[in-house]
Amino acid sequence: MIQLSNVTKSYEVAHETFDVLSDMNLVIEKGEYMSIMGPSGSGKSTLMNIIGCLDRPTTGQYHFQGTELSAAKDQELAVIRNQSIGFVFQQFHLLPRLNARRNVELPMIYAGISQKERKERAELALEKVGLADRMKHMPSELSGGQKQRVAIARAIVNKPQLILADEPTGALDSKTSMSIMEQFTQLNEEGTTIVLVTHEEEIAAYTNRTVVVRDGRLVEDRWIQGDAMNETL
Repeated sequence: MIQLSNVTKSYEVAHETFDVLSDMNLVIEKGEYMSIMGPSGSGKSTLMNIIGCLDRPTTGQYHFQGTELSAAKDQELAVIRNQSIGFVFQQFHLLPRLNARRNVELPMIYAGISQKERKERAELALEKVGLADRMKHMPSELSGGQKQRVAIARAIVNKPQLILADEPTGALDSKTSMSIMEQFTQLNEEGTTIVLVTHEEEIAAYTNRTVVVRDGRLVEDRWIQGDAMNETL
């Protein structure tokens, strides 16, 4: 589903070039449940942004579902983000003046879906994440866990093949974090590919595979199959 080949991401600061990602090679198969770990500044969020078509590699190739996207036009990337990828962030990014249902409807507006269908699909998505009784609540009337569930509903409403979650439990207490991770696990069991960035081992433990990024390089790739853990350095 996803293949990064010799990907480098560089930035120029004060006439000096800094590599945030260096010669990154990574393959993610359809249906995987994977976490990306690493210290602050390791490049894990940059890696996530490239996978999510929010940023482009400086060099190297990025294939998404068989299509090479390094030279894709911005409009092409926008369509992929809207139709094929759902995003969940640590800070929820809900619009404060819209209720839960209307926040979930937003990706469908950009996709050109009719108002009637938007309403129906948003309500189904909120029911799926356990918020059938909170559809008309404003973000200010929701707990942190409920806000994140709205964000998950918004991420799944266009039925994406891939969900990217950047520190999705970072602003939540441990009990609520467990509930959110159980939601991701259920989505994965239903066939959705999920990749999440986290700095917490207990969150990464929910996933079947963990890659570790350090100084812009992939330094560890471990996954669990049945009761056995396999590890590649």
